[in-house]
Amino acid sequence: MMLGLILLLLVGGLLAWQSERLGQDLPRWVALAVVALALLLVLATVAGIPPEQFSLTPDPASGASWLLYTRIDWIPRFGISLELGMDGLSLLLIVLTLLLGVIAIIASWEEIEFKRGLFQANLLWTLAGVAGVFLALDLFLFFLFWEVMLVPMYLLIAIWGHENRAVAAMKFFIFTQVSGLLMLVAIVALALTGSGEGVSFSYGELLGAAPAGRPGMLIMLGFFLAFVVKLPAFPFHTWLPDAHTQAPTAGSVLLAGILLKTGAYGLLRFCIPLFPDASMQFAPVAMALGVASILYGAILAFAQSDFKRLVAYSSVSHMGFVLLGLYAWNSLALQGAVMQMVAHGVSTAALFMMAGALQHRLHTRDMGRMGGLWHDAPRMGACAMFFAVASLGLPGLGNFVAEFLVLAGLFAVAPWTTVAAALGLITAAVYALWMMQKAFQGAPREGREVADFGRREMGAMLAMMAALLWLGLYPQPVFDLAQPVLDSLAPLVDGKPAVLAQVEGISP
Repeated sequence: MMLGLILLLLVGGLLAWQSERLGQDLPRWVALAVVALALLLVLATVAGIPPEQFSLTPDPASGASWLLYTRIDWIPRFGISLELGMDGLSLLLIVLTLLLGVIAIIASWEEIEFKRGLFQANLLWTLAGVAGVFLALDLFLFFLFWEVMLVPMYLLIAIWGHENRAVAAMKFFIFTQVSGLLMLVAIVALALTGSGEGVSFSYGELLGAAPAGRPGMLIMLGFFLAFVVKLPAFPFHTWLPDAHTQAPTAGSVLLAGILLKTGAYGLLRFCIPLFPDASMQFAPVAMALGVASILYGAILAFAQSDFKRLVAYSSVSHMGFVLLGLYAWNSLALQGAVMQMVAHGVSTAALFMMAGALQHRLHTRDMGRMGGLWHDAPRMGACAMFFAVASLGLPGLGNFVAEFLVLAGLFAVAPWTTVAAALGLITAAVYALWMMQKAFQGAPREGREVADFGRREMGAMLAMMAALLWLGLYPQPVFDLAQPVLDSLAPLVDGKPAVLAQVEGISP
């Protein structure tokens, strides 16, 4: 199924591209059908797995303990194989990827007029690369998919982006490519030094094999830099606002909703478990970057007049909570980090879809030229208000559950760091409500007519609202899927809370 899922998205991209010859509107229907079929394939396969298997704690080094696992020799001379595995965490992120893929196609329905077939092809190929990242257990294969998702996203920005798309696309590609090459060097170094007599890129065989001391720290930093650039964390975030602002709406949805999550997933799946000693030593620095991301992103979000740049900087702030949760490394904080990955993907994708709809209707992203939109488009205003309060962490919605758990888990490890990070909740309320006041409140402009959300856009918005309400009111299914995975990784990183406690001078 896993190979079939990736091939379906890749071949579906080709079909969407070529279908434009038969009709201008056909590519988006083909893309929608392909993503829907991929989602049905995943759900049908998972439905056949015994329920008790989801609650078992998997052994990361044993393929038999994964929900789904396959390994096919590819380049055996160099220890490279087509090794794919799915556990509860991978399943969550794959479902999120495909659902947001549907949202991205809906968001591009009326916006894209130029080469619609090629656009939908690049969108599907991006989804294929992301799915491969979440499933790959061979580190060389993981890097291959890491690169696969960058090229079509670069094209989405460079071809279908807005006024400064060329600069934004190049900046995105350079940042991610250079950091990705550092990761490739680190992967090769780990495979050569950690696999004993032969060379192996298998995740299970490399666990516990990282070199100690300075070599281990240097190799770990190669992974860490690649992942925090994609996350992104301060000060490696500078590509994000430009990429988000210039990308088409569907590109922004995919970028915020799922591509940023690949960085968080890489830290959780590869960086910390493969290099537990180096990660323990580096944790205070990583958490300081997390706090800086939260505060710096929130302050810069408040300083923006461009709707999309505001949402882009808010992503930097919110993803800082993920970095904190991962390096606090206790059960509460890790569950919060996973929940933040899912909830942020939904809420920020909705805000970017809102920004794209406004730009399509008003031909501007400047909030100073908006104002009073709630009067002109009440359904749009109500949706914007819902996702704004979700973004600021209103209780009852998924974002609140995520940030509360991260802060609760972090407090047991680093209280003063928690105090600093909690300021992000206050600043989030400031920029989210200021955005609503600037764009949607006040007197409407005379002579302006704004088309409200239609049935297609409202359907997508209502689906994302329902998802955030479900995550906020009944998050247990997400916790049940993620907890066995987190339990399986915890023994690999024993002692981290004690190290952090010593840094702050408190007892663990």
